Amino acid sequence: MRLLLHICCGPCAVYPVSVLEEEGIDFEGLFYNPNIHPLDEFVRRKENVKKFAEIKKIPVEYMDDFQQEMWEKIGEDNENRCNMCYTLRIDMVAQFAKENGFDAFTTTLLVSPYQKHELIVELAKKAAEKYGTEFYYKDFRPGFRQGQQQAKELGLYRQKYCGCIISYGEAEELKKKRKSK
Repeated sequence: MRLLLHICCGPCAVYPVSVLEEEGIDFEGLFYNPNIHPLDEFVRRKENVKKFAEIKKIPVEYMDDFQQEMWEKIGEDNENRCNMCYTLRIDMVAQFAKENGFDAFTTTLLVSPYQKHELIVELAKKAAEKYGTEFYYKDFRPGFRQGQQQAKELGLYRQKYCGCIISYGEAEELKKKRKSK
């Protein structure tokens, strides 16, 4: 099987990559994350994925599609913003997989206990059907802490928010609260 692995960031890729390697799956990465805000954070995460890909010798395609204005218009409805964000990225990954001869796709979003796992799975299954490809499901969450520790040991940048402008604001507020204590 030839698999396309959507990579949201370097640290979240560590455990899924190790699992795919252990399983002997032929895979390539795709960095497509237009949700990441601000631009310097987008660049930092992209460069971090490049660093990890070089360490692991993984081929990765990079799609530079920074869309700050669109995300600023979404508002603060958490459920809808996450749904829209996942749909945008997962649909692109499924389409890319189909158009580039991959047998299936998956995403590193499935490693984080902070993401909406069931929603990601549901949207990935729909995207696979829509684009005529397969969604390779694996619950990577049990390896989240292990992957984060390995990311730290590799010197990878480990961000404190999912990437969108709203989560950025939430992270900044949390930081202010911690400093005031």
